[in-house]
Amino acid sequence: MASLETEAEQEPLLGCRTSGSREWNVIETEEHYKSRWRSIRILYLTMFLSSVAFSIVIMSIWPYLQKIDPTADASFLGWVIASFSIGQMVASPMFGLWSNYRPRKEPLFVSIFISVAANCLYAYVHVPASHNKYYMLVARGLVGFGAGNVAVVRSYIAGATSLQERTSAMANTSACQALGFILGPGRYSALFQTCFALIGEKGVTWDAVDLQINMYTAPVLLGACLGVLNIILILTILREHRVDDSGRQCKSINFEEANTDEVQIPQGNIDQVAVVATNILFFVVLFIFALFETIVTPLTMDMYAWTREQAVLYGGIILAALGIEAVLIFMGVKLLSKKIGERAVLLGGLTIVWVGFFILLPWGNQFPKIQWEDLHNNSIPSATFGEIIINFWKSSREDHYEEPTGCPIEQAWCLYTPVIHLAQFLTSTLLVGIGYPACNVMSYTLYSKILGPKPQGVYMGWLTASGSGARILGPVFISQVYTYWGPRWAFSLVCGIVILTITLLGAVYKRLIAFSVRHGRIRESAS
Repeated sequence: MASLETEAEQEPLLGCRTSGSREWNVIETEEHYKSRWRSIRILYLTMFLSSVAFSIVIMSIWPYLQKIDPTADASFLGWVIASFSIGQMVASPMFGLWSNYRPRKEPLFVSIFISVAANCLYAYVHVPASHNKYYMLVARGLVGFGAGNVAVVRSYIAGATSLQERTSAMANTSACQALGFILGPGRYSALFQTCFALIGEKGVTWDAVDLQINMYTAPVLLGACLGVLNIILILTILREHRVDDSGRQCKSINFEEANTDEVQIPQGNIDQVAVVATNILFFVVLFIFALFETIVTPLTMDMYAWTREQAVLYGGIILAALGIEAVLIFMGVKLLSKKIGERAVLLGGLTIVWVGFFILLPWGNQFPKIQWEDLHNNSIPSATFGEIIINFWKSSREDHYEEPTGCPIEQAWCLYTPVIHLAQFLTSTLLVGIGYPACNVMSYTLYSKILGPKPQGVYMGWLTASGSGARILGPVFISQVYTYWGPRWAFSLVCGIVILTITLLGAVYKRLIAFSVRHGRIRESAS
């Protein structure tokens, strides 16, 4: 993780030896500079560990839920999955508000402690005699509640970096988060999942504390251990730092020590129109990617007559490739944004996403294979979260049978909608994988710059909450439209949403500028 910020650390804060550079000792000493970047790197690690702890449990939720409570169905699975985003959506503004007035160690410690406790609860959901599924629901909701500290992490990094450093730091944060997600999911491709599978479904039992360590509980126990490690690092290494847009230390209630060289936080009004617009942009970006992730398995099963196992295998490979692509894009946009500016990168990313979904529109006279049998788990369902993504959680240890494949006849559009060719799908996936990470990191980088050097906890909390809401609503939207109207309507509507988003970006384009640029304290360096 330390190598991620080498380039940014070697640069002066404003690109030259001006009043904002680290070589002006009145502004920032070498000791303060090193302490500041050590703290930022700890939060990179926090994002990474948080992502790993979340993602390594995803593939085992469904079989574990079936094991502990046979009354649980796909609909309830949907609520278990959604509970994480709901918890995060509720907690983000609260932790953000807390971090505005108290040292950031406090909400970080409490949030990670909640996640650790929730993971321990998850490992014990098999113990109660009844209602086990509700204990799992609570456990996952609390894990999401603890994940509300993303707002604190982003607000800290935004407040501890100058304008010159901000984009690079935010991109590194996203890259660490993406790396964590790559390592966790994917039963066929992930290192952790392979290790957990070796433990087996029975595993071992620690009778003294009534703890079962098996392929279902080992991931959350590892997540709890990572959380404890994270807490130790935060308590021992993290220090409170705040700088203005030029890199000068600012006084803040978060500071543990006063410094005679610190300056007061600049005064001025935040552009609320730009704030609301950026929240909408961020919501749309996450909404679109959430629905794309959701539709991969059912779309490939319907269009290419893949079996459930093939869809999970190939879909996992595709999503893992998207994660690797995202890390590369996160690194690339740091350089590109210096040349053309964050707004231009955001506009370009949205345009690429639009092209990706436009390519997905069905064309031609070839139609998908029709599945005439009455199926329950192999066709995309309607309305519920769990039924949409249940194929991801089907255990590979089930007894296999010759399952019917193709586009199910109960979806009437299968009879008249042309097939989406595999080349179309792969090209679209590549483009979405380029556009999404660029839009993601640029939207909250711009957001942090718009807010300026004032405490950003609450605002970052609302941004995180909007992203959580998008991850809840995206699957609901795509399930309804895809099931009843088919891919042509579904992807046409997505294209329309992206066009409206690009229009919104154009309308507020000139307002999406840094706080200090807007108030004339710093000259804008990129278009």
